[in-house]
Amino acid sequence: MRHVDSFEIQPPTPPSHNGVPRSAWARARRRVSRWHRPYIAILLLADFGAAALASFLAVQIFEQAASGFRDAPQAWFYTVAFLLLPLGWLLILWGNRTYDRRYLGLGPDEYKRVIRSGVAVAATVSFLAFATKTTLSRWTVGFALLGALLLILLGRMIVRAGLHALRRRVGQAGHRMVLVGTLPECLEVYTTVTRNPNVGLVPVAIHLTDGYAAARGLETPVPVYAGRDVLALVREVGGDTIAVCGSASAEPGELRRLAWQLEGSGVDLVVAPQLTDIAGPRVHIRPIEGLPLLHVEEPTLSGPALLLKNLMDRVAAALGLLLLSPLFAAIALAIRISDPGPVFFRQPRVGHEGRTFRVWKFRTMYVDAEERLAGLVDQNETDGMLFKMKQDPRVFPVGRFLRASSLDELPQLINVLWGEMSLVGPRPLPADDGDFLGDVRRRLLVRPGMTGLWQVSGRSDLSWDEAVRLDLYYVDNWSLAYDLSILWRTVGVVLARKGAY
Repeated sequence: MRHVDSFEIQPPTPPSHNGVPRSAWARARRRVSRWHRPYIAILLLADFGAAALASFLAVQIFEQAASGFRDAPQAWFYTVAFLLLPLGWLLILWGNRTYDRRYLGLGPDEYKRVIRSGVAVAATVSFLAFATKTTLSRWTVGFALLGALLLILLGRMIVRAGLHALRRRVGQAGHRMVLVGTLPECLEVYTTVTRNPNVGLVPVAIHLTDGYAAARGLETPVPVYAGRDVLALVREVGGDTIAVCGSASAEPGELRRLAWQLEGSGVDLVVAPQLTDIAGPRVHIRPIEGLPLLHVEEPTLSGPALLLKNLMDRVAAALGLLLLSPLFAAIALAIRISDPGPVFFRQPRVGHEGRTFRVWKFRTMYVDAEERLAGLVDQNETDGMLFKMKQDPRVFPVGRFLRASSLDELPQLINVLWGEMSLVGPRPLPADDGDFLGDVRRRLLVRPGMTGLWQVSGRSDLSWDEAVRLDLYYVDNWSLAYDLSILWRTVGVVLARKGAY
């Protein structure tokens, strides 16, 4: 933290230009952040290799069927299968902007564009085969196209994981941001973008628009400036991105002139509106007479998507209970040997629309745990409505393993099958911990889940306010694709035993 006491006011210099025409081939070079260049090169090699590997596997698996389109010379066949088709993949992937640095490294947009490219490749191959009357083996071509799509997605996941590891451990391969706005707005954006190191957004300075006096004597995480030319400040601190926060662009024409000033500088301009915790699919830009209006749709809390989610939950829960029954029997036996008593622990929880239900869990504590709780209240290691201790003496050894591996949560599949819970949703809270007033009550608009954003974001290591924020974000922005993403992330979190105690 930096303590702001004094600074030197410098008169702002006029913009260097207001949109100087440049050659059609000219391209602004990035000032500092060049991580995307080697990253894109790796993606190009990975995508080409994935498409070529899929063609190779298709030929090997369907060798006999492939002979149907080997009427052409063998050299030409291999040229098409292992060179032209992979190059076609790269061309269509590039056309769908899957190599645009704005979509790389985080979020589902990159994968959506890859899938869209896969559809385009399939359509192109079908059209060319029809136009040239080429005899193709449908099994071989289908395997090659679908295999290439899956391998490309897998390769990009692996490359993205490497990028995230680099950002977390080394702090590199990110964007250095200068925040512009009032101090409260800039600090709010700072807290948001630094919450997840995988995002790769690193604020390096704050430029105040409401005068330096607003920050005098306050502690700030990065240096604070005022009365400076923003572009000159970006160059001075080694930034490559300017983030205009909240009301900083309230003056008519100010944001437009800043965009003009940044043309040709290689510095990105982003706008962080005061509307937070709203996911991209709910936000649409509607230009009205040159004025871009943000249209925010209502969250999807009913309709066909919700019915499909409920159906998916019931089917998955039924299959899970059937397949996991041998594991349930082994865990039940281990619990009875460790501490004689009931195998399951059932506790009242608050569910959808405030209805109370009893959650199913494997018992992980001694039978007298509730009586011993009163003597441990002052050792609570978390805030909010839950009691948590990393070394809770009421947990027996087998129960500690069940908690660390999250196996104690598996019986909640029964609650999912009965429609009391969902596979993904806000975590269910005890029914005797208050009336869920204010913002907390909004989380009751959807069914609680076995896993959710809180679990894949730190679980017990999170503060109560942070857990509530994540739950509310899920309620406002859930989708089937988002559910599948959280389920996938849950696997890694459970294996890493992060925040489980």
